Amino acid sequence: MPHIAVVGSGPSGVYTAQGLVRQDRVPDIRVDVLDRLPCPYGLVRYGVAPDHEKIKSLQNNLRTVLEDERVRFLGGVEIGPALPPAKLLELYDAVVYCVGAAADRRLGIPGEDLPGSWSATDFVAWYSAHPDAVDSGFVRGVRTAVAIGVGNVSVDVTRMLARGATELLPTDMPCAALDTLGASEVRDVYMVGRRGPSQARFTTKELRELGGLPDTEVVLGERELALDPGYADPTALPAAQRRNVEVLRGWAAVPPRDTRRRIHLRFYLRPVEVLAGGDGRVAGVRFERTRPDGHGGVAGTGVFEEIGAELVLRSVGYRGVPLEGLPFDERGGTVPHKAGRVLRDARVAPGEYVAGWIKRGPTGVIGTNRPCAKETVTSLLDDLAGMGTATEAGAAQDPLTGLIAVGVRPVPWDGWRAIERAEAELGRGLGRGPVKIPDWDGLLNAARET
Repeated sequence: MPHIAVVGSGPSGVYTAQGLVRQDRVPDIRVDVLDRLPCPYGLVRYGVAPDHEKIKSLQNNLRTVLEDERVRFLGGVEIGPALPPAKLLELYDAVVYCVGAAADRRLGIPGEDLPGSWSATDFVAWYSAHPDAVDSGFVRGVRTAVAIGVGNVSVDVTRMLARGATELLPTDMPCAALDTLGASEVRDVYMVGRRGPSQARFTTKELRELGGLPDTEVVLGERELALDPGYADPTALPAAQRRNVEVLRGWAAVPPRDTRRRIHLRFYLRPVEVLAGGDGRVAGVRFERTRPDGHGGVAGTGVFEEIGAELVLRSVGYRGVPLEGLPFDERGGTVPHKAGRVLRDARVAPGEYVAGWIKRGPTGVIGTNRPCAKETVTSLLDDLAGMGTATEAGAAQDPLTGLIAVGVRPVPWDGWRAIERAEAELGRGLGRGPVKIPDWDGLLNAARET
């Protein structure tokens, strides 16, 4: 009976588990889905914005897989010195790493590490109640914020900065973040990209949400939009970019309004320095004006401008993090592989596989993980017949016994359900729906109430 470990319980990990147990090529497969956190669902729980209830409802589909009798969720299992990949491979017949891309890309400019300059990843983790997040007072004393990047994450943090307490109250946002954002004095949010609107990475659905925020105006400069080669005639653009440009053109034609908050969309500006004030904290960002270079990129113009701000959030992409004991491509931020099979020194490593962002890089949407996982599962099934089983010498031993032997104390599915009940109870006491528990102790204490 093959027993497979899937490391990571986000969409790529759950889709991998689903592919393994819902196939008929290899019978009686069992899958343990391991996660460092006591909670499943990865970025669906800790990355999707709290006000995106429809996307967050994907958890219900992932739950169906994790409740399959052939699948076992084991939270609180960290791959590291006590449980390296080599040890994990001794316990299981194969291991699929679906660990995502946990780090953010840096700007590489002076002042990037000043107090008040953060990655959007840090900000998202805080308002999403990730237990590793630190309450750094992100918006306290802030009236102007700059989000650098024009992808969906940048749109998310811009929207969250512009929302009020009334709109955030129905979400599962933790109390501290809700109180802080609800009391925010942020009035102006700049979302800035170094390229033009037709090259932006946000989706039209996300973009349109900015125009529907109460008491908030979207401000665009017609002059810089007109620099974009596709702006004058969007019919020549691919459908997704055309829709984005049409939305932006509509906003640019709206006369100024007197609103409490303003979202400024700026294009063709490249950050060159985060500026410090007299107190040593962020005071703004210096940008260089860019222009289309005629080859799909941009070139600097030597013209500079500054945007004053007390908060800077960089959102220029994610990057994979090396996992000790696995090979890693520093340049691509991924694990080297061939159709999902891990490569060590350019040779296939028997029994080790990857899926998701750690396999292909941080690209695509949630659904992109399905075909990615399918390719890896196909490779694993093709290999399985010739691999033998890692547990032949002691086939009766459950891998869980080996995990416990090295000091791991997994949080089982019942423990996660206990966390859910505790979060629902917390919300009821506040007159809200479920409210996330934001700290390790709170999560683990709730899990023990099973």
